[in-house]
Amino acid sequence: MSLSSPVQFHFLEGAHLLTQRTHLKSFISSLFKREKKRLAGIHYIFCSDDYLLEINRQHLKHDYYTDIITFDLSDPGKPTNAEIYISVDRVRDNARQFKTSLRNELHRVIFHGALHLCGYKDKKPKDQAIMRKMEEKYLALYFK
Repeated sequence: MSLSSPVQFHFLEGAHLLTQRTHLKSFISSLFKREKKRLAGIHYIFCSDDYLLEINRQHLKHDYYTDIITFDLSDPGKPTNAEIYISVDRVRDNARQFKTSLRNELHRVIFHGALHLCGYKDKKPKDQAIMRKMEEKYLALYFK
């Protein structure tokens, strides 16, 4: 077993929300294997709405709140290397809005970012449906 996981978690907000971190890191690595994608490293950064809004403005020129922003930093043809920013505030609000648990919504968003890095899109309705199906698949596998 390696000393360091390719999946790392950093908390500016919400550290208390994520339990079983070692198991989750291993599961995210296995998601990449299942999707036949090589993984060098992912840094998940859990932050506030305001922090992610500023990233959205600066890097994507969008002026609105979002729950997740994924930056694929990989060189072409190389294993995935990425940063994923998740707004804990947005995840909390979405859990209320969609009438699901905070735990379920947080993991859905975590898997959503990984799935983007595996090539799944979500701009078109057809792609959104596929993304939802994949999120549900990995949520079911994780929480079985």
